[in-house]
Amino acid sequence: MSGQVRIDAWLWAVRIYKTRSAATAACRAGHVRRNDDPAKASQPVVPGDKIRVRQHGFDRILEVTRTIPKRVGAQVAQSCYIDHTPPRTREVVPQVPVRDRGAGRPTKKDRREMERLRRTFDQP
Repeated sequence: MSGQVRIDAWLWAVRIYKTRSAATAACRAGHVRRNDDPAKASQPVVPGDKIRVRQHGFDRILEVTRTIPKRVGAQVAQSCYIDHTPPRTREVVPQVPVRDRGAGRPTKKDRREMERLRRTFDQP
């Protein structure tokens, strides 16, 4: 459509963020990068730009194929970028055993259970 659009407006238009103010806040917080440089909300986006958006602890890597200034339907929005995000892998992160405050020292039985848990996470 048009040549240049603000990055916060584009992220809102292609439905990465629900509101434009949320997109602006993400830019201010440093969660949005354009061509590997931190992006300000007012920076223009042009086709060919690589946008990296941090959401929910993961990075989404998007390549701009078309700029749109207004919010559109989901199918049209998906045609405005190419998603280069690698598939997420679920890693099992071992949890540290937590005891209630004021419960005192662990008993011998508690220590054995904690050791058993640690052994199950340490073995591949």
